[in-house]
This record gives sequence, structure tokens and C-alpha cells, in this order.
Amino acid sequence: MKILSVKNAGGTPALPAGRRGGGARMTPRGKSDPGWAALVQKWKAAQARLRKRMIVAPLEPLSRFVAGVDCAFSSDKRTIFAAAVVYDREARKIIEVAHAVRPVEFPYIPTFLSFREGPAVKQAIGALKHECGVILFDGQGFAHPRRCGIASHLAIELDTPGVGVAKSRLTGTFGNLALNTGAIAPLVDGDEQIGVVLRTQKGVRPVFVSIGHRLDLASAVKLVLACCTRYRIPEPTRQADIEVAKLKRKLEFKL
Repeated sequence: MKILSVKNAGGTPALPAGRRGGGARMTPRGKSDPGWAALVQKWKAAQARLRKRMIVAPLEPLSRFVAGVDCAFSSDKRTIFAAAVVYDREARKIIEVAHAVRPVEFPYIPTFLSFREGPAVKQAIGALKHECGVILFDGQGFAHPRRCGIASHLAIELDTPGVGVAKSRLTGTFGNLALNTGAIAPLVDGDEQIGVVLRTQKGVRPVFVSIGHRLDLASAVKLVLACCTRYRIPEPTRQADIEVAKLKRKLEFKL
């Protein structure tokens, strides 16, 4: 497995600007800041524009190489760590890992996760050298109040097939779900299906799958199941979570 990290010119792991040499750290903006309401409206408009660019089509054949991404935050919530991995479905192993570390620009605001985590995620994905045909995101895609969660937002910007695989529900309702592996139930918002609730292992809590970009829901479900081994979470995002936790442990004490 090849591991790539985002580094400075001198070869040291990149740390957020302003954290070395006693420089002042960036203070995340908050709701009390002037212009915050205008910024939120700008974000909503951006999500609406991106949503119009979403492409829904079967992903055939399913990609052998699947990227997974995840983020973590420093204890003071001022630094974001991101990890991107490439998973080989046939060999069932991770073949590449890349990292990114950036200052946090905004606090967490529900339904705007992509603006907080997106820059670090895209930087980590951009550092990958191996080809990958689709990206699994630890978050929502179409299953979002404005139908443009982080999986859709970033996949559309990257113009790459993407799937949202969330561990919890953001919006929508669903009915009874059988206990067997592969059981699904529609996730609906009013009269619209926005995703599926999928049980990846017998008797475990389900995940919430929705399209991001350049694939349809059937392809998304098929891909997620193809990337699951004996765990609830598909390997690309499960391994990205492991890698970003390692990165945080390694670098946080240096911040």
C-alpha cells in the first residue's frame, strides 16, 4: 500500500497556516459575525446551482478501485484532518492513502457540512495518484433538505461518481426494515424518494445511502454492498476513518 501525505516543501507534514512559529490562528466565523446571514444565503444558492448539475445514470460496470474519504477535528476544533484512500474491491485491500491538514474556516452548521469539510476532503482526494472510478463519502448526498449534501456537492465539483453513505439520518422517513444482509427500505421525503436505508450486515444498524453524482440509486446500493466485508461500514470509508484517526494522533500534539 502506498501512503502519500500532503507535505511542505521541506518534507514535513503540512500544518495549517499560522500555526507554526507562534502565528495567530484563524478564528472560525460564527452566527454573530456581520454578514453571516448573507453567507448562509450564498451557500444555499451554491447548493441549488450544484443540484442542477447532478447527473443520475447507472454506473456500469462497477468500479474496481473505489476511493473513500473521512475527516476529523483537533480537540480545539480549529484544525481539520482529512484522509482519502483507494480500495481495490477485487484484492479487498487499501492500496493508497493520502492526507490533508487545514485550518477550520467555519463552525459546524447543519446541512452545510460540505463548506466546512470540503476543502480538506478535496485536497486529500487531489493528492491520490492511483485511479479510482467512484468516491464513497461519509455523509449525505441527495438525502439532504436541499438535495445537495457533501457527497453531491463534492462529487459534482470533481465531476466524479460519488455516493453518500451516512451512519445516521439527516432527513426523510422510512418504514420497516428486514434484519437480513442487503435489506433495504426507501428513504422518502413527502412523495419523493431521496435514498435508501440499507442493512449491510445481518442484525446491525443500517446505513443511509443516497446518490452523489453520475450514478443511480441501484448502482449506489450495489456498490456499497460490494465494498462491505464483515463490518457495517463499507471498507473505503471505514479505512479512511482509521487513517484520519492515525493522522490526528500523529499531528495534533504538534499544533
